[in-house]
Amino acid sequence: MKKGFISLLVCLLACCTMASAQAVEKNKLQKDAEAAYEKKTFITARYLYIRAYEDYFKNGSLKQGVECVSKGNDLYLREGLYQEGFDLLSRVDQAIESKTISPSEKAALHYEVSKERMKMYMNMHRPQSAQEHLNVMENHAKISGNDDVMNDLLYNKAIYYYTFGQNAKGNEVFKEMANKLTASKEYDKVDKVYKTLIANGRKSNNASIVAQSYNNYMLWKDSVNAIKSADEIKALKQQITERDATIDDMDSSLTTRMAIIWGLAILAGALAAALAVGAVVLMRFILLTRKQKKTIKMANDSNAQKAKFISNISAQLEPTLQKLDKKTPEVQALLDFSSHIETLSSLENSDEEVEMEEVSINKFCEELMEPIRAKAKKDVTLNVNAPKMTLTTNKELVGHILTHLLENALQYVNEEGTVVLEYKKRGAHSHQFLVSNTGNPMSEEQREEVFTPFREVRDLTKGDGLGLPICRQMALKMGGDLEIDPQFTKGTRFILELHS
Repeated sequence: MKKGFISLLVCLLACCTMASAQAVEKNKLQKDAEAAYEKKTFITARYLYIRAYEDYFKNGSLKQGVECVSKGNDLYLREGLYQEGFDLLSRVDQAIESKTISPSEKAALHYEVSKERMKMYMNMHRPQSAQEHLNVMENHAKISGNDDVMNDLLYNKAIYYYTFGQNAKGNEVFKEMANKLTASKEYDKVDKVYKTLIANGRKSNNASIVAQSYNNYMLWKDSVNAIKSADEIKALKQQITERDATIDDMDSSLTTRMAIIWGLAILAGALAAALAVGAVVLMRFILLTRKQKKTIKMANDSNAQKAKFISNISAQLEPTLQKLDKKTPEVQALLDFSSHIETLSSLENSDEEVEMEEVSINKFCEELMEPIRAKAKKDVTLNVNAPKMTLTTNKELVGHILTHLLENALQYVNEEGTVVLEYKKRGAHSHQFLVSNTGNPMSEEQREEVFTPFREVRDLTKGDGLGLPICRQMALKMGGDLEIDPQFTKGTRFILELHS
């Protein structure tokens, strides 16, 4: 009878181990093992559980592997194959030690393996050996730092003491465990453990265990009922307090809503007055807009007339200027000035679309740089950095802009300096040509004025200052822009940005 009671307690211990295992998805071997166990083919089930443990350890699922070890060892225990069980547990301990995990994780796993050994010694009725492994379990539990493991240790201590007739110690440990679970309000767990002990005592016909467990259970039940009643009263008081607060909030909300209604009424009156004022302002704005549109139309018409007038003057002056000696610097300057004015006027007032064609970028850039090389001093370096790809653009306008920029760059480059023509693709439809030289960079004031035509009265033989304004108008005509890079500090760099 006593041996039967020990077996029942060991089985209870095994059930506790299985229930505490982490719930995860099971592998196929474990599912097959459980199916074999249901069919009572225990040898097959044991074999599959051990295979499942090996598979879990191979894949790093150590907790699930130890769960399968526990179930496989229970089947060794069932048949009295103690040596085979001890050999299995030794292999598991070695496998755990070979894994690269934290000491606390290793300790938690070793705890489960030591618990299996204690179960076998209890079933063999060897209290001293079981006590030794209980001490080992306690050491592993402390290292693990896991509250669940510590609670499980208390339970197993109680089982050990009850199994070997040390009921006073069993009661003391069991009370400690029950108090901990009760403090954390895990009443169901404590209730289940008490009922399990009582049921197993009845099955083993051990009246002493049944009476003792039942008395402890009733005392605990009374204390828990008192705690639950206090908690319920506290919860009811909390509900009353919350409802009182809700009523106060509703009263406050009603007062606030009345204030909002009055505020909205006042706001509606103010809005009505504002709408009346707004209507007057809107009428004045409409009249002013019409007047501005008329002024803008007159200004556009005036600009068109000015452009036409300037073009006519240029056309009339050119035949006369052509008759004069072009070798005279002043005459050539006037001819260039007349041509520049006509070009600038045409660009500003023409609505014609720009014709586009496909251009080989590298070849195009080299062709533009070739005449510049002929004008450069021997100490000046000229570089082209352009890819061998094509671009759809207006070759004539882009060529004019880049040629002018290169000539300017060459004119203002420092001694033994460098002039560079580059191309960069900035996006699917965005492109840039960059012309730079080394030397003194432009000041901020110069950068702002350089694209403004007629900004000063100057000697035309030294240039009319219309070259860069014409280049920008050409860039704008193509839907792009021309600007000076303010971030470039080694000299001056112009950026011609185009879009395709």
